[in-house]
Amino acid sequence: MKALTWQGRRDVRVTEVPDPRIEEPTDAVVRITSTAICGSDLHLYEVLGPYLKPGDILGHEPMGVVEEVGPEVTRLRPGDRVVVPFNISCGSCWMCDRQLYAQCETTQTRAEGKGAALFGYTSLYGSVPGGQAEYLRVPHAQFGPITVPESGPDERYLYLSDILPTAWQAVRWADTPPGGTLAVFGLGPVGQLCARIGRHLGAGRVIGLDLVPERLEMARRHGVEVVDVTDLDDVPGALLDLVDGRGPDAVIDAVGMEAHGSGPGKLAQTSVGLLPDAVARTMTDRFGVDRLSVLHAAVKSVRRGGTVSISGVYGGEVDPMPMMEMFDRGIQLRMGQCHVRRWIDEIMPLLSGDDDPLGVLDLRTHRVPLAEAAEAYEMFQQKQDGCIKVVLAP
Repeated sequence: MKALTWQGRRDVRVTEVPDPRIEEPTDAVVRITSTAICGSDLHLYEVLGPYLKPGDILGHEPMGVVEEVGPEVTRLRPGDRVVVPFNISCGSCWMCDRQLYAQCETTQTRAEGKGAALFGYTSLYGSVPGGQAEYLRVPHAQFGPITVPESGPDERYLYLSDILPTAWQAVRWADTPPGGTLAVFGLGPVGQLCARIGRHLGAGRVIGLDLVPERLEMARRHGVEVVDVTDLDDVPGALLDLVDGRGPDAVIDAVGMEAHGSGPGKLAQTSVGLLPDAVARTMTDRFGVDRLSVLHAAVKSVRRGGTVSISGVYGGEVDPMPMMEMFDRGIQLRMGQCHVRRWIDEIMPLLSGDDDPLGVLDLRTHRVPLAEAAEAYEMFQQKQDGCIKVVLAP
């Protein structure tokens, strides 16, 4: 089959790889019909290369049709249309019983000290072949895949794989009071959905911050108040002024480790990327530094006693944080990988009707053949051609 494989820093290629097959009785094989490029895939493209090896198959936002199931998979049958969550969870361990699916004890990558295995996401998370391919082997299919209706475009359901429940969790954990103010830093795909979900769940005011015109315009047409941060020297000060001199009740950081405006962090990440992989892995694991401009701005923007919810991916080990200010102002922080299956029952009714209350059909800006995936990665990273969300068609 054809699959998108990592070959080096900023070097991904569609190559021929062996077809997946049933290896365990709880496996399924899914023929992929749509698979998206995630913002966190760009971390692999640029920063997390030391944890990849040439030929690794990327991608963790797939959906498709079940082709084959193992003997212990009784809830699926060939022909079912499914979305595959990005984290691989057994559904029955101590963590899964508590709906902490991203910490599944059956699939934890204990050798690296990390949580549940992820599709297409480095040796840190199990080196499991990803879904930017024609076919995908799905471990623990007795629990993971989400069955969706046979009708409707893929983009109505595709985002259940990651970014829609990720945004839902971020908003839930932000805990904006009814009628309160929610600010969202970063209006990429997750940030767009955070802003829409915030409005849907009762925030009286949602403010989205970004510097890309197309992102600002997309958020604006979904009723979000937008702030272009391009020429702002003091983003927290501007937000405080916008919200009663007090600041938003809750702030979501939907950006993560590769924020703009973080010169020292970018230099550190670039320098580590030039080292041999074995050395780079050690440096990242012990001394990793993120670009923290957005996270610091989020912390300084939220009102006293408010909540900062972090959905953007971070990987640093020695990141400096303004602890005195955080402690003095009584800020709560919530963060972590999304527990995808935890939120599906809440989200699914919003996707299954004739309307589209979360605007999921107005998110994808580009749908391209899998064969053009390498060009799509570059376009997405460089924010070219108004690119906000890319869906690949195998």
